[in-house]
Amino acid sequence: MRLVVDLNRCQGYAQCAFLAPDVFAMHGEEGLLYDPETDEAQREKLAQAAAACPVQAILVDSVETPAEAVSGER
Repeated sequence: MRLVVDLNRCQGYAQCAFLAPDVFAMHGEEGLLYDPETDEAQREKLAQAAAACPVQAILVDSVETPAEAVSGER
């Protein structure tokens, strides 16, 4: 999964850090730190964090790996 946060839109409400602390962390009062390449196991928490963001600054996207990349075929 890929995670994108629009840091220009983020206002530092920290709802994401509260709901998914393994992925998001506040740095000071307004700085948000996050892991853009998250584990699939975090999907539910990330969905909750994205929904809870008052300014909708969080985008969670599935990254699909092509089958040939996994099997080594071309």
